[in-house]
Amino acid sequence: MRMPGLDLLRAIAIVWVMLFHSFLVGGLGPDWAWLSRYGWMGVDLFFVLSGFLIGGQVLAPLARSERLAFGDFYLRRAFRILPAFLAVLAIYLLWPGFHEAPGMEPWWKFATFTMNLSIDYGRNAAFSHAWSLCVEEHFYLLFPLLAWALMRKPTGWRFVTLGVLLVLGGILLRSAIWLHFTEADPDRNWFVEELYYPTWCRLDGLLAGVALAALRQFRPALWERGQAHANGVLVLGLGVLALAIWLFRDRVGLLGNSVGWPVLALGLALLVFAGAERRSLIGRWRVPGAAWLAAVSYSLYLMHKQMYHLLESAYGPQLQDKGVLAFVAYGVAALAGGALLHYAVERPFLRLRERWHRRNLGPAGVPQQA
Repeated sequence: MRMPGLDLLRAIAIVWVMLFHSFLVGGLGPDWAWLSRYGWMGVDLFFVLSGFLIGGQVLAPLARSERLAFGDFYLRRAFRILPAFLAVLAIYLLWPGFHEAPGMEPWWKFATFTMNLSIDYGRNAAFSHAWSLCVEEHFYLLFPLLAWALMRKPTGWRFVTLGVLLVLGGILLRSAIWLHFTEADPDRNWFVEELYYPTWCRLDGLLAGVALAALRQFRPALWERGQAHANGVLVLGLGVLALAIWLFRDRVGLLGNSVGWPVLALGLALLVFAGAERRSLIGRWRVPGAAWLAAVSYSLYLMHKQMYHLLESAYGPQLQDKGVLAFVAYGVAALAGGALLHYAVERPFLRLRERWHRRNLGPAGVPQQA
């Protein structure tokens, strides 16, 4: 069952990221710049949504004291992620004109989802937005194993202690990285390579989503009491998000990159909590187009930068200084590329996944195309 609130949040996340990446074609211009400034936060919203939805899939059987089907979980993730990703990677490798930047990391770093750990961003920025997929793949690989290990002797304090340690450890690690490289001042984009992309620096959003999933699965009564105040949680989430935006007013500064990430994750998690049921304003009403954008968001994420580049290469001079016309043209191009990938590759494999699941294991019942 799809939830309108989560569809809306996923749609906001992909549109926000697409607006942020408009810098590839010169930005949106002064009249629209405010739309894109904090668009990188859309990726963190995706992380919270993934932590919540995937965390729920993993924790639900464990909460019922059932066996966790590792093979089924990993196979479902493979059907969901790999076909569209590998299709786009193949286009990159076969068609140099597809590259939105001159250089690109070796293919094997993408195939092994390790590109985010050792990228030379200054020289190889093409398809660099795959860094977030690397983070998600590491989460898919390790979280089920960690959850299974913790549930062998389940106690609430273990979950809480591990969560606190991860948050504090992330603050200390990012602060140390920031202080070291600010002092060393290497001749490369160390902020992206050492702090923004690596998985160990980007666990806050996933952790916040998993915490929501754990609350729902292991403390359903507390979840229900919180949902009775869903609109208040929504307002609180917007307030915490505003605080995170203030902390990140200097995106590469120490304040944001130390404590800003857990604050941002908390604010986004509150929004996801409000959208996860039908009791809040965003959970109750269906926004036209949001469900479609949510459904194609993965393909849109994979394709939007390249579509900007292709349109810029073909019609850039004609669109220069065209304001709203250019804004619409680049948006339509990105939507067209994402829709093509979704309907030609992603959706057929999702249908194949469901047929396989029904034939071998019975109805899947997985929400939100997670």
